[in-house]
Amino acid sequence: MTKLLEFLEQEPNDSFILYALATEYNSQNDIENAFFYYLKLVNEHPSYVGTYYHLGKLYEKQGEKEKAITIYQQGMQTARSKRDMHALSELQGAYNSAAGLDYEDD
Repeated sequence: MTKLLEFLEQEPNDSFILYALATEYNSQNDIENAFFYYLKLVNEHPSYVGTYYHLGKLYEKQGEKEKAITIYQQGMQTARSKRDMHALSELQGAYNSAAGLDYEDD
């Protein structure tokens, strides 16, 4: 974490460093800082596709399903525009689950 913060001082607008910090804070259950960095990414680096899945999951973890669904939708649009089919598939799965669309055929 210390090293990431040092990198951030040197490159305050680097999307990968911001993402790494958000993810690290999230893994440490520092929800406030995780949200801060994920939202900074969405606002300042909206094309950074990886943000949307993790931010959506964080919203779900906080019981904010509607916000999660909105973030997944934004992420799917971004993934489509970047032709990132892997990210699109992951976001679609998360969206379907959050929206109650993931059902099993018996």
